[in-house]
Amino acid sequence: MTGRVLVGPDDVRDELWVVGGRITFDRPALPAGQGAAAGEALTVRGWVLPGLVDAHCHVGLDASGAVDEDTAAKQAIADRDAGALLLRDAGSPADTRWVHDRDDLPRLVRAGRHIARTRRYLRNYAEEIEPADLVAEVERQAARGEGWVKLVGDWIDRQLGDLAPCWPDDVVAEAVAAAHAAGARVTAHCFAEDSLPALAAAGIDCVEHATGLTDDTIAAFAERGIAIVPTLVNIATFPKIADGAQAKFPRYAEHMRALHARRHDTIRAAYDAGIPIYVGTDAGGSLPHGLVAAEVAELVTAGLPPLAALGAATWAARAWLGFPGLTEGAPADLVVYPQDPRADVGVLAAPDLIVLRGRVHQA
Repeated sequence: MTGRVLVGPDDVRDELWVVGGRITFDRPALPAGQGAAAGEALTVRGWVLPGLVDAHCHVGLDASGAVDEDTAAKQAIADRDAGALLLRDAGSPADTRWVHDRDDLPRLVRAGRHIARTRRYLRNYAEEIEPADLVAEVERQAARGEGWVKLVGDWIDRQLGDLAPCWPDDVVAEAVAAAHAAGARVTAHCFAEDSLPALAAAGIDCVEHATGLTDDTIAAFAERGIAIVPTLVNIATFPKIADGAQAKFPRYAEHMRALHARRHDTIRAAYDAGIPIYVGTDAGGSLPHGLVAAEVAELVTAGLPPLAALGAATWAARAWLGFPGLTEGAPADLVVYPQDPRADVGVLAAPDLIVLRGRVHQA
């Protein structure tokens, strides 16, 4: 592949080769008679990025709960065809371990099932428990997943009529410690402000959405290196959610509108403070899969420099999840674009070519 190969923010190469399904930067010597004309080699020109990352999606889940394998495969293929070749599944009621056996589907990092407070989350999504059972459930989901546990940190409390934390502070601390002891990292769904201080104090690894960050919690997250996955394409639905809740829960509706109104300022402040930010779409609940390019564009709208937004979907996100990018000998997972995505991240919406595990897939 020739053109420009964006290995990292400060590393741009002129050529990359795929041999035996792996990346090399050393031009291979083809035997006589083996070349493009013989059908043994394919030359591609363009701008090459590591396979994109959707660090918050839900393979095996739709608005009603678990889906069958055929539907889940179609979800993963939609991500692949959008260039997302590495997915962190942030909670699914379906057992999707079978995805690992499909060479045509993106690489998947599973978080087990959501852990929620009883009747404090979307129906059919989570293991719903009370605080006394949280530590044991965290240990169970750590064994079920692949290095991640997903908590529901806050949700609407119908008695209060607004968002509220789901777990006592001391129980959160015990649960995060239990996950770490089991070798898993912990992330949490959090829309509002009040659940974040306890999660930060407990040493949580990541927070999803994070619309409730304030100056104090931004400072705490930055100090502790807690990552966020904003899912701004999902946060765009907050006004519609608020409209549906207005008659019954006006306080909650007002809160959701306020979180939405300041979403871009919140994420820009988090970036300026040095909080690690990664791309995630929240696809698989009410949103379709394949939205990774739209989320990168949203991060740029929020004020992230284009190169930082690209990193949040490629080299930085891959390193965070423990996967290589465009490095010598790495599996060939990459995406080719017709123009420079650093100049316009909108290019990500229309890849020319996708290579997953060394196999070419047309976009």
